[in-house]
Amino acid sequence: MLRCVLSALVALFLLPSLAAAADLKQLVDQLGADDFAAKIQAVQDIAALGDGRAVAVLKALNDGALYATADHRVVVAQPEDDHFKTFDPLDGAPLGDAAADALDKVRVNNRLRGAIDAALGSLTLVGGSREERLSAAQEALKYPAADGGAALEKALAAEKDPQVRAAFALALAAARIGSGSREQRLAAVAALAQSSDPQVRSVLTQQRDAADLDPELRRALDGALSAVEGRLKLIGFAVTLFEGLSLGSILLLAAIGLAITFGVMGVINMAHGEMIMLGAYSTFVVQQLFRAFLPPQWIDGYLLAAVPVAFLATAAVGIALERGIIRFLYGRPLETMLATWGVSLVLQQLVRSTFGATNQEVANPSWMTGGFTPIGGATFTWNRIVILIFCFAVLGVLALVLRRTTLGLHMRAVTQNRDMSAAMGIATARVDALTFGLGSGIAGMAGVALSQIGNVSPNLGQIYIVDSFMVVVFGGVGSLLGTLAGAMSLGIVNKLLEPVAGAVLGKVVVLVAIILFIQKRPRGLFALKGRAAES
Repeated sequence: MLRCVLSALVALFLLPSLAAAADLKQLVDQLGADDFAAKIQAVQDIAALGDGRAVAVLKALNDGALYATADHRVVVAQPEDDHFKTFDPLDGAPLGDAAADALDKVRVNNRLRGAIDAALGSLTLVGGSREERLSAAQEALKYPAADGGAALEKALAAEKDPQVRAAFALALAAARIGSGSREQRLAAVAALAQSSDPQVRSVLTQQRDAADLDPELRRALDGALSAVEGRLKLIGFAVTLFEGLSLGSILLLAAIGLAITFGVMGVINMAHGEMIMLGAYSTFVVQQLFRAFLPPQWIDGYLLAAVPVAFLATAAVGIALERGIIRFLYGRPLETMLATWGVSLVLQQLVRSTFGATNQEVANPSWMTGGFTPIGGATFTWNRIVILIFCFAVLGVLALVLRRTTLGLHMRAVTQNRDMSAAMGIATARVDALTFGLGSGIAGMAGVALSQIGNVSPNLGQIYIVDSFMVVVFGGVGSLLGTLAGAMSLGIVNKLLEPVAGAVLGKVVVLVAIILFIQKRPRGLFALKGRAAES
C-alpha cells in the first residue's frame, strides 16, 4: 500500500517536472537548427514553458555564445587558445573542451533577435532577479500587453515578493483595461484608481480618449483619472518640499560660516566661496589618496575622512588670511571687501594651476548612491538625504560649541561688547583668528557636501557666495537660528517658484522680496546685538 502511495506521489509531482525539463532541453537543442523559422518557433515554445532557466539560454543566444555540436546538441562555448570550453546552457555545468572545428556557431538574424527580445520580456517576469522582474513589470505597465496580460497572470501567481506582486497587479490591470471583458475593465479601472504611479495617468488618459467607450466605463475612467491626478499633485508638492529642504540645507552649510565671521567680526569676506571650493578639492584629494594607497574595499570610507581634512585645511587657510590681511583692515569694510575679493581670485588661480581648469569628478560612496521611492512618483536620493542630516548635525555641533565651550563664551562676549571683553582679559585678537578659522572650516565642510551633488571646479564657490550673503542678511547677522530660518525659507520658496516663474526669474523675485524685507527689518528675522548690528 505504501509503495502505491509513493508511486502516485512521484507520478503526480516528479514526472511533470521531469517532462518539462526534458521539453526545455529538446527545445534548446532545436535552437541549433539551420532553418531560422525553426529557431524562432523554438524560442517561442521556450517562452511558453515559462521556465526561468531559459533566460540565461536566450541571453547567450542573443550574445552569440551558443554553439551546436556534431551530435546536434546546443552548448555554451567560450574560446580559449585553439579550443573551446563548453558548458551546459541550462545549469552552467562544465562539459569539457572541444576543438574549434567541432562546433558550429548558432546564427542569429534580426527576426530571431525580435523573437528573443519578446521571449526574454515574458520570461524575465518569472525567471529574472528581483530587480529584473520589477523592471519588467514597469515596462509592462508602460506598454500594456495586447493579449490581456496572460504572461502577467502567470507571473503574478508565482510571485512572492510584495512589491513586485503589486507592480505585476498594476501592469495586469493596465493590460485588462484595454482588452478584457466589461467587468474586468471596470475592475481594472478601480484598481488603477488606487495607484499613484505617473504612468497610470497616461494609461487612463489613453483609454478615456478612445472612441465608442461605454458610458459607465467613461465615468469610471474620469473618476479614476481625477483621483490619480489629485494624488500626484500632493506627491509633487511633497517632492518640491523635499527639494526645497535639500537646497536650504546646502545654503545653510554655505552660509553658516559666513554668519559667524560676519556676526562676530563684522567682516564681509568675499573669499568665503573659495573656502567652500577648497573644501571640495580637499574631498577630491582624499578620494584620490584612498584610490592610490588603500585597498579598493575601503573607498567608501573616503568621505568620512574628507570631513575633518576639509575642516582643518580650510580653517588653517582662514586663520592665515585673518592674521595676514584682515586684522589690519578692521573698521575699513570697503578695503576688506576688496582685499578678500583679491584673495578669492588668487585662490581660484592657484587651484587652476594645481588641478587644472576642468571639472574634477568626486564619486558618491555606495551608501550615498541611488535613492528610494516610498510612493509612486516620489523618489528621494540618498546623497541629498545624507546632506540634509549632515547639515543639521553641523548646526547642532556648532550650537554646542557656542553655548558650552570657552571659545563659544568668548565669541559671544566679543560679539556683545568687544571693549569690555578685552578689559576682562579675553584675547580678542585670538578670538578673531579662531572665529575666522571656525567659519572657514565650516565652509570647507560645505564643500565636502557640495562635492556629492555636482562636479568640483575652481568656480564652485562663486555659485553660492551671493546666496550665502542673502541668507545671512535675511536671517539676521550672527544668528544661527536666523541663518537656519533664512536658508530653509529661501530654499523652499525658490523651489516653489521655479515651476511657475523659472529658475532665473524665481531668483530675481526672491532677491526683490529680500530687498523689500530688509527695508522694513534692517537687522533681519532674528536680530542680535554686536559690532555689525550696532554699526
